[in-house]
Amino acid sequence: MKKIIPTLCTVALLTVSGAAQAEDQPVMVPIQRLSLDMALKAAQATIAQCRKEGVQVAVTIVDRGGHAQVVLRDVLAMDLTLPISRDKAYTALSFNTPTKALSERLEHPNSIGKTTGILAAAGGLPITAGGTLIGGIGVSGAPSGITDENCAKAGIDAISADLEMGSF
Repeated sequence: MKKIIPTLCTVALLTVSGAAQAEDQPVMVPIQRLSLDMALKAAQATIAQCRKEGVQVAVTIVDRGGHAQVVLRDVLAMDLTLPISRDKAYTALSFNTPTKALSERLEHPNSIGKTTGILAAAGGLPITAGGTLIGGIGVSGAPSGITDENCAKAGIDAISADLEMGSF
């Protein structure tokens, strides 16, 4: 019996491997990600825009896997802004849409799922380059989600030319 189990596992792995190759599936898939420099540049531009508007916020940028890549909290932004900015970034990435648009879906019978980490409130935007989703940005701390979103947009705008040039 002990010799049969490893043999069965080997056969199963060969079968799965053969099936993947038969469908012309690659062995690995390249995933585009922001460099640390680009993510930091976007986060700093976000903070700068919010300061111009007289508010101090937290900004989180998540990579394509939904993991925090850059997290900045301005001096007077409350601690609560940290998890909220992360959830907004994650939600924007997960749905590939501004979180403001998702908040309206909560009021309908076919509302979005309610699970930990999903926050449908204005202030989160997906980050794309060359039509490819590469991350999300979330901002929290302004008196209005619209201000949070405007700051997030300023962060994306600060790197958009670099993203488009680098996506070719």
